[in-house]
Amino acid sequence: MTDENFNKQYDLAPHSRGRRTKSIIFYLLLLTAIGVSFTGLLSLIIEISREGLPWLSWHFLTEFPSRFTEKAGMKSAIMGTVWVISFTALIIIPVGIGAAFYLEEYAKKNLLSKIIEINISNLAGVPSIVYGLLGLSVFVYYMGLGRSVLAGALTLSLLVLPIVIVVSREAIRTVPESHKQAAYALGANRFQVVYKIILPQAIPGIMTGTILALSRAIGEAAPMIAISALVYLTFVPTNPLDRFSVMPIQIFNWISRPQDEFRGLAAAGIIVLLITLIAMNALAIYIRNRTQTRSEE
Repeated sequence: MTDENFNKQYDLAPHSRGRRTKSIIFYLLLLTAIGVSFTGLLSLIIEISREGLPWLSWHFLTEFPSRFTEKAGMKSAIMGTVWVISFTALIIIPVGIGAAFYLEEYAKKNLLSKIIEINISNLAGVPSIVYGLLGLSVFVYYMGLGRSVLAGALTLSLLVLPIVIVVSREAIRTVPESHKQAAYALGANRFQVVYKIILPQAIPGIMTGTILALSRAIGEAAPMIAISALVYLTFVPTNPLDRFSVMPIQIFNWISRPQDEFRGLAAAGIIVLLITLIAMNALAIYIRNRTQTRSEE
């Protein structure tokens, strides 16, 4: 029986043409969505580059903010970002990964664990300003840390910790169950299975998710404005209890000034922030590919 006779007998051709038409329409809608998104991003980058590149220089990166645009830089904001993100990483890496391993490998599957899982997933979608207000009331005032680097790091840790936990759990679930069962069959205990079998295979996904979570934390302005306020700082933090500023706060300060020159400085600051985010995303991809290759070997 030929394909034509088969289609006529079972009347498959009209259904096939309908599915093909729907597929083409859906494909065109996806291309349109990608085109609109790419056009908006490209226009934003072009506008920022046009205004910010003339202000971008080594002086801009190594000098402190100033009331005079020709002397202004964002050294305090850059170094403040390094301080805050460093302490954030020190908090979320052990806590987030440890929580993920506990929930996946140690916690009993009961009502309490289900409630914890649901709350972690919900916390990942809470607006960042809510975490800023929480950090302001708990870390700044109740714990008496003041508007310090440590208070900012703890606030950002609360913001990205649910993301790290969720991503780490997904990476742990990708480890084949047969590998774990084989290790148990050879006499390994639970800790040895976690440390020797699961962690090496899950580390690419864990590291990728952690770096992407930190890159999100770098770009958050709302919680940092709530914690640090719109301050004018001309010094670099020297300890975790010092006042600080970060790049989003400095950009917001410049963009809110009435002079047009400060908008150019803000655009230059946005370029520095974008380069930082792109570098962190590239690092995440490199670490994922590198560690994945080693684990396969």
